[in-house]
Amino acid sequence: MTAEKHEAIHTQRNLISRVTAKLCEPESYKIMVHDSHHDVPMPSVTVLAEIVESLRAVIFPGFFGTSDVTIEGLPYFTGSTLIETHRKLADQIQRGLCFDGCLVCSGDCDSRSQTIAAEFIEGLPEIRRQLSTDVIAAYNGDPAAKSYGESIFCYPSIRALTNHRIAHNLHKLGVPIIPRIISGMAHSETGIDIHPGATIGDYFFMDHGTGIVIGETAVIGSNVRLYQGVTLGAKSFPQDEEGNPLKGLARHPIVEDDCIIYAGATILGRITIGKASTIGGNVWLTHDLAPGSHVMQGRAEVSAFSSGDGI
Repeated sequence: MTAEKHEAIHTQRNLISRVTAKLCEPESYKIMVHDSHHDVPMPSVTVLAEIVESLRAVIFPGFFGTSDVTIEGLPYFTGSTLIETHRKLADQIQRGLCFDGCLVCSGDCDSRSQTIAAEFIEGLPEIRRQLSTDVIAAYNGDPAAKSYGESIFCYPSIRALTNHRIAHNLHKLGVPIIPRIISGMAHSETGIDIHPGATIGDYFFMDHGTGIVIGETAVIGSNVRLYQGVTLGAKSFPQDEEGNPLKGLARHPIVEDDCIIYAGATILGRITIGKASTIGGNVWLTHDLAPGSHVMQGRAEVSAFSSGDGI
């Protein structure tokens, strides 16, 4: 080995040693490192993605997963898929419970995770029922849709809502972190960001969908349609005496049944949009609306200018 090569290796080792020492200083990693509880690893994003896709295949058999499932073979396919999904889900729920330091299950993570997984599986028929209404809403709400199957297979609204209805049910069962991971998957895939805490009624459709944001405490009724870029957000973040944001407060809008909200509208705060209201594109709204309201932008002013005058 040449002297130059030896010196280069020595320099590299010194560099690695210095950087390692800095990265291992407690002040450097105090909020950046995960300290596993009970030697249980973190939830696996890869396995959770597999679980979601298996559930998607059970909810929409033939469209996702194996494409050659038959009506005669449906009980076998569904049963075998759910057995494997339950096993994987219980393991991931245990990881999620321990991720929060076993605050949820008081240390009995394994038993609690099995119970939660079973309760979730029991709720799948209701998830399918809700999603069937969303498919109908997507088909009826878009003249370009040629069939229910096209809406199921191609529409980002249905993909995002499948993730949301799965995540929301896990959220209601008290599962930490995992619902956020599942909603994040849909956000990455579709550009639709729905917090798993949001409550959404039947026959919900997000036309195009890209850029829609629905906050944690939002409540959406039945037969509601949103277009791309709509935000159902919070107006402000109340703080405690030490300046920390207060968690868990109802701070997002309530949208009652039969409303339509067009592209780019921003609706902020714990306000109520009354039944059968219509909100036009790019409207900024921070107050309640009575049922049947119609809110639009001011009309554009058309002016004629000569040689730059008036510009």
